[in-house]
Amino acid sequence: MMNQPPIDELAAKTHNNKYELACLMAKRAKELEKRHIENDPNYLNKKCIAAAADEIYSGKVVPSNN
Repeated sequence: MMNQPPIDELAAKTHNNKYELACLMAKRAKELEKRHIENDPNYLNKKCIAAAADEIYSGKVVPSNN
């Protein structure tokens, strides 16, 4: 169960659109998995979905305006 960062604060990054948030997190997690983040010291002991959530929360990854 993911409790950090809080889901409501993550949803605010996508204008409270939880569907858009789920799609964004899944897409970023797939990108991270392709890069094999297990060898990256910045993501030590993190799953791809948790790393994606952290990146969205920090503003490193933002939704597109499509």
